Amino acid sequence: ALIGPIFKVLFALALFELTYELFNPISDGVRTNILGYESFGYAWYVWALCLFADDFTYYCFHRANHEIRLFWAAHIVHHSSDNFNLGTAVRNGWFTILYKPFFYMWMPAIGFPPEMVLVIIGVEIMWQFQLHSVYVPKLGFLEKIFNTHTMHQVHHAQDIDYLDKNHGGILNIFDKMFGTWKELDDDKEIKYGVIHPPNSYNPLVILTHEYKDIWKDVKKSKKLSHAFMYIFGPPGWSHDGSTLTVRQQQEKLNSKGVN
Repeated sequence: ALIGPIFKVLFALALFELTYELFNPISDGVRTNILGYESFGYAWYVWALCLFADDFTYYCFHRANHEIRLFWAAHIVHHSSDNFNLGTAVRNGWFTILYKPFFYMWMPAIGFPPEMVLVIIGVEIMWQFQLHSVYVPKLGFLEKIFNTHTMHQVHHAQDIDYLDKNHGGILNIFDKMFGTWKELDDDKEIKYGVIHPPNSYNPLVILTHEYKDIWKDVKKSKKLSHAFMYIFGPPGWSHDGSTLTVRQQQEKLNSKGVN
């Protein structure tokens, strides 16, 4: 159980260190960014800026996991449980490590120390972990700033109008800025999980089933552009409209006047 987290940390640290050294060389005893300014130190406000930068990066990474099918194939593992609890929080795919650190490379590149970036990512992970609970109610004014437990319940729901909402990490500002924020309807009963589950308790099936489905769609494609979209387009995309993306499902729902 420890091999995966250790590998993730070592891989990310090596990538961040390489990026940091490349973009922030030491000149005359001072570490200076290639753009000409002194690389960031460890003042409290740098930690705050790093947290904000991390939260924006997490939003982009998380949203990409839902809107790019190749990434969704890895992330679907986290959503495949029909439960919403702390066990769901640690139910993650193995393959995100292959691309997640690359989303964060810009942070050491502009001057944040690699160890600072790793610590802040750890803070983000711990916040995300405790969000997976149905026992914490709405938190009043805190809901205006933070990504809360009820907001994350929305994120894990199967309801069409809840799909691909609330991608934020600690803060909800980026969901509100980019139109992906959704408040929990207290009168609606939530069904968790994915609309098309793998129907298997075999861990290998759960980890790989979406990749197999992608391969099936690619093999039947008669155009290179179709094959590309089946890999890098949004989940549910089809060249003939036989399956719908989340956005198409929501537009169809809204056209019927259902909220």
